[in-house]
Amino acid sequence: MKIILVCSAGMSTSMLVNKMKKSATERNINAEIKAVAESELKNNLDGLHIVLIGPQVRYLEKKIKKQVEPLGIRVDIIDQMAYGLIQGDKVLDQAITLNNN
Repeated sequence: MKIILVCSAGMSTSMLVNKMKKSATERNINAEIKAVAESELKNNLDGLHIVLIGPQVRYLEKKIKKQVEPLGIRVDIIDQMAYGLIQGDKVLDQAITLNNN
């Protein structure tokens, strides 16, 4: 499963990405996870399954959905509490649930 987290500059989600990767490894889940700025999303669509949008850039949701949903890529806003507390396991669970629906 390939997951991209979108934030304004691709920086603020890096700690969350690391926690998500750690959680995936601990649970033996094969996941490629990275954070990118919204402007870089178009360069990272190959094989992409899930886009999770940082709560601070939730205003980008419609634009991103229009761009990626026709490609079968699922989109959601990262749970604000899990984002704020850097709970990688919960955000990974969010991605898994989104991927399975």
